[in-house]
Amino acid sequence: MFYYYYDWTYLLVVIGALICIAASGRVNRVFSQYSRVRSRTGLTGREAAEQILRRNGIYDVQVIHIPGNLTDHYNPSKKTLGLSDTVYNSASVAAVGVAAHECGHAVQHATGYAPLQIRGALVPAANIGSMAAWPLIIIGLFLNGETAVFLINLGILLFSAAVLFQIVTLPVEFNASNRAVKVLESSGMLYPDEVDSVKRVLGAAALTYVASAASMILQLLRLIIIGGRKRND
Repeated sequence: MFYYYYDWTYLLVVIGALICIAASGRVNRVFSQYSRVRSRTGLTGREAAEQILRRNGIYDVQVIHIPGNLTDHYNPSKKTLGLSDTVYNSASVAAVGVAAHECGHAVQHATGYAPLQIRGALVPAANIGSMAAWPLIIIGLFLNGETAVFLINLGILLFSAAVLFQIVTLPVEFNASNRAVKVLESSGMLYPDEVDSVKRVLGAAALTYVASAASMILQLLRLIIIGGRKRND
């Protein structure tokens, strides 16, 4: 068992972790920078979100205040758009940008954006895969024969569902950001130079999703290598 748990494939996990840490650090720095820049229109995140929803004919989504920092999200089942402490009542350029991004998800939901629907359908499989994959693989490593190979392959298959979820998330997030930039440009909620600042904030945020997907892919590669070793024993 020492062979499986102390080998070069741990480097893949370390690389993935470092990528995620770097992306998280960047988004925090960029958001912090532009959260200190007040929008010249004086709109708060909540006000911007409500205007964007109305501009898109969406009246059944409630904008709510949620605790935390950058915990903002759109909940399609409850039809709520949650804005965090640093966004809801803030009139910063960063806050307006984040609020507009979350509105992009609400618009995706209202218009039946296909990647969002696919991601929603993958949620159960991704949740099961992320929880069950490693226990199955670890049990398989302790066993021998066809049962071991079956459990490891099943674990890899389940983990692949979680990886697929992360990959499908990318176009969903990129599209929401593109929608946010377009509506802020066309509505006059922000001035052109402020929209450029929003692009930097949302660009940094997008890197966190890319980093997460890359980390998951590296973990999947590690599992495939470990599985291949077991099959060859």
